[in-house]
Amino acid sequence: MEEQELPYVLIDTIGGTHGVYEDHVEFLKKHFTLITTKEFLENKNHLSEKIKAIYMWWYKPAANQELLHSLPNLKVIANSGAGVDHLDLKLISSFGVKVANTPFAVSSATADLGMVLMLASARRLVEGCQIAVSPNTEHFAADWLGDEVTGATLGIIGMGTIGYMVAKRAKAFEMKILYHNRNQRKEEEERAVGAIYCKKIEDLLQQSDFVMLVVNLTPQTDKLFGKKELELMKPSATLINISRGPVVDQDALVEALQNGVIKAAALDVTYPEPLPRHHPLLKLKNIIITPHIGSATTSSRRLMMQNMVESILAALNGFPIPNEVIP
Repeated sequence: MEEQELPYVLIDTIGGTHGVYEDHVEFLKKHFTLITTKEFLENKNHLSEKIKAIYMWWYKPAANQELLHSLPNLKVIANSGAGVDHLDLKLISSFGVKVANTPFAVSSATADLGMVLMLASARRLVEGCQIAVSPNTEHFAADWLGDEVTGATLGIIGMGTIGYMVAKRAKAFEMKILYHNRNQRKEEEERAVGAIYCKKIEDLLQQSDFVMLVVNLTPQTDKLFGKKELELMKPSATLINISRGPVVDQDALVEALQNGVIKAAALDVTYPEPLPRHHPLLKLKNIIITPHIGSATTSSRRLMMQNMVESILAALNGFPIPNEVIP
């Protein structure tokens, strides 16, 4: 009996800094015939009608109008990660194409990083490491101090899956947890982590020692956090952003950090990424910036890949798509 041909799936490339991970390829090839963008462009006439899905790993291949026009039998785009702000969902939907993401695959790793940034900033970990390894260090100063996280107040803005996982972790540090969200969580969910709902973001900002941004990037959250919000924070407070760079007005943040409006910031995301090497945020001592590594663990990225495969197979076989993104 002749073997059934595996579905054709478009990827960007294999390996390199942004390509599909080489150690994921074996698993992917059990389910799909992988076509790189280069192969597609070289054999467009032959491959256009064969490709049924796009496996979008780190924003590539870009699902623009030209590509969508050239794939008449495209059924689904599986996107790595939770954020879909780089996708024109209405455009994609107009071609009859579904979109799926991987929000649960990244949740634990991203929540972990939120805690890492909070702890590292509070205890001045990066600065301390630099002192410890500097050839100019002759002694450790007894008055070199940080802040305690245990017992402090954490304000979480965005209490979705990741925000709630942050709250679970913060509870273990005996933190007082406040949160602001479009919708209030169920009472039992609040009780499980000891979280208190703040209907007004102002109430959260005025009370929190640490403010963590965990929202999706939408037109409503673009520059959600600006001069007004920063000035409502305590001068001793720290801002942590593990959502998306454009959620914060970076010019306002530079000013706030330079003038002591807030004590410090810790960012896993900026705009653009990476920042230009002359950007003023890179010159400040009271900030930690990491290279958008919220989901950057081996297990998280493998789970992400497996979730994407499940979504593609479901779409191609006419089943409900796990984690479908509705435009």
